[in-house]
Amino acid sequence: MIIDYQELTTIARRLRRHIISMVGAAGSGHPGGSLSAVEIVVSLYFGVMRLDPERPDWPQRDRFVLSKGHAAPVLYAALAERGYFPVEKLNTLRQLGSPLQGHPDRKALPGVEVSTGSLGHGLTVANGMALAARLDKADYRVYVLLGDGELQEGMGWEGAMAAAHYKLDNLTAIIDHNHLQIDGAVEEVMSPEPLAEKFRAFGWETRTIDGHDFSQIMAALQWARQVQGKPAVIIAETVKGKGVSFMENQAGWHGKAPKAEEVERALAELGD
Repeated sequence: MIIDYQELTTIARRLRRHIISMVGAAGSGHPGGSLSAVEIVVSLYFGVMRLDPERPDWPQRDRFVLSKGHAAPVLYAALAERGYFPVEKLNTLRQLGSPLQGHPDRKALPGVEVSTGSLGHGLTVANGMALAARLDKADYRVYVLLGDGELQEGMGWEGAMAAAHYKLDNLTAIIDHNHLQIDGAVEEVMSPEPLAEKFRAFGWETRTIDGHDFSQIMAALQWARQVQGKPAVIIAETVKGKGVSFMENQAGWHGKAPKAEEVERALAELGD
């Protein structure tokens, strides 16, 4: 695994380029929340998680659940760069017959652990995986990425309560706290704040970080591994549309594809 932050930064830039290119080619998709999660996903797939792309069903692999399934482009980009399938396949996103569907489908694409997209379900599924590891006496870890707007769903809090009740210390939740959802500011639509205090009250260990700073992300993931007797949540403060100036902090880019000239402009900003 990679622990060189400069190399992780280079990979993150490639993922952002992939996200822009594939969503632009598809003419639909969700760039904003994919871009905000890049450093988190890169840290997991290239810095922390135990994986074998040649054996996507390896029983001892760590599991990743993309609960905010509309951010599928960032997952697909990571899987391609990690070697699960050819990078060239990325530009088949949302095409008829492509395994790269608008939301992840575990039956269509090796490396996808859970079919997600119906918001609020990911944490409860991750709980089940963590419980299964305990029953099987396996040492793999489970990571779940949640959206902050997603935490308006009741099932997420049922999952939070259950994870603490069962003392799932092999589970790490990460919140992509970019403060925007399709209808606008999360705090205005239905505020989930105060997030850290709520998770703490539900029985979790909590930590808040800059979700674009690799040193903070990697340190937090290491911290989560050391928590015992309870689940850990990392609240990652992020920027919607991170890396593309005209997309940053704009709710309108939640689920809108860039046009050809916007793709060109974004790729120029991101560089090689």
